[in-house]
Amino acid sequence: MKARYEMFAGYNAWCNERLYAAAAQLSDGDYRADRGAYFKSVHGTLNHLLVGDRVLLRRFTGEGEMPASLDAILFDDFAELREARRTEDRRITRYVSALTDRDFATPLRYRTVVKPATIEQELAPALDHFFNHQTHHRGQAHCLLTAIMGDAPSFDLIVYQRETGVGALRTIG
Repeated sequence: MKARYEMFAGYNAWCNERLYAAAAQLSDGDYRADRGAYFKSVHGTLNHLLVGDRVLLRRFTGEGEMPASLDAILFDDFAELREARRTEDRRITRYVSALTDRDFATPLRYRTVVKPATIEQELAPALDHFFNHQTHHRGQAHCLLTAIMGDAPSFDLIVYQRETGVGALRTIG
């Protein structure tokens, strides 16, 4: 099970590098324009991805910053946001690498943000949500990039697996 989450941590960092490389090509106006997405713009969506990771990693570890809201703009400057993203991705990788197989069945108790309630859940399904949340919002960013640029890099897991050899992927014949 640990190898699966290590794969997702690596995939997450790989996707984010591709996402930020594409976003770096945008004009500031296109990057910040409200395009009707849930977090309005590419800028808002990238900030939310970092917000979500910080909220969830704090639940898992009890450490790290707790953003004031889910739509917080943590960094207005793109370069600073990109560096914070890389730092957070390294933090995710370190966290997952330190887990033991036993940890995945350990109950986790936390308070929700939007509609405060106390939740208890095993770590494995909470990690599933963590990585799925990232994929969901990167998909929104991908849609925005495609609408602005006409194209965006692939974030498909299979592309990551083919490029890295992670995930027991083999070409036969």
